[in-house]
Amino acid sequence: MATPLPPLHRSVVVVTGASSGIGRATALEFARRGASLVLAARSGEELEHAAEECRRRGATVLAVPTDVTDETAVRELAARARARFGRIDTWVNCAAVTMFGTVETAPMRDFRQVVDTNLFGYVHGARAALPIFREQGRGVLINVSSVAGEVAQPYTAAYTATKHAVRALSMSLRQELLVDGVRGVHVCTVLPGSIDTPLFQHAADYTGRAVRPMPPVYTPERVARVIVRLARKPRRETYVGPAARFMAWQQRSMPGRTERRMAKMTERHHFARRRAAPATSGNLYTPMPSAVGGGWHGRRKTAMRRLFTAAGLVAAGALLARRRTHAA
Repeated sequence: MATPLPPLHRSVVVVTGASSGIGRATALEFARRGASLVLAARSGEELEHAAEECRRRGATVLAVPTDVTDETAVRELAARARARFGRIDTWVNCAAVTMFGTVETAPMRDFRQVVDTNLFGYVHGARAALPIFREQGRGVLINVSSVAGEVAQPYTAAYTATKHAVRALSMSLRQELLVDGVRGVHVCTVLPGSIDTPLFQHAADYTGRAVRPMPPVYTPERVARVIVRLARKPRRETYVGPAARFMAWQQRSMPGRTERRMAKMTERHHFARRRAAPATSGNLYTPMPSAVGGGWHGRRKTAMRRLFTAAGLVAAGALLARRRTHAA
């Protein structure tokens, strides 16, 4: 019989990538709900800022500077969490970096660093958390992927490949737990759309153009609320934002058309039209000053988000109607 999950105010939660963006928003949301937190990120200074914000919300927080590409460091993170709190109830894999550039021209070293962080960082987290969950008879592993884990795009092949891989990793982990008869341990995947975080300012960029998120753009707090809900009521996969769900549906229904449309949309909307940018490795190797948001969200952007979503739904409806007409 599975051991029930504790209420949030009695939960112990580990969050990687906790100094910035979705990870930081998630830490703050868990703090608001009264959870005890173990926060991990590369920069000790930025991590401590995030930890202080959580403490001001009443949470007990242990901050552990950790590079998730180092499996020994991630195992030490798990050990320190247990030493401090006696157990781990939820582990959120959220550390991520990105790079813009073509597969043919982007530096191979940078490509590998994205894979090491976004994929192997999650593998290291799973290998640290799951043995503890098995021993406890309960636990929730939450892997933050992306709608890019289902719908690929040009210029971010390393990021897109890792987000596809994270989704597949979660599927494999669920199957391994199933065949072992483990019932109280859950693996969840979160697939957000474009989110207002510093990821785009921090990105490695070899395109010669300034990067911006593709609309529609949602808030990191929206993702954080989904993650916190999963800690209490786990689900296999959860999309964040209507546009993300719509894009996933498009990919399954019309893969070729979606591929072509995404290529054009990325070229048109993912870069500033009149602003060049020098080549940079971003925060791949050195952390940058961080925050929850990236300044990409606002009233005008919210209106644009709704407009893009509505236009997409209208286009999809017209296409389905045309298909039915041809079928008849």
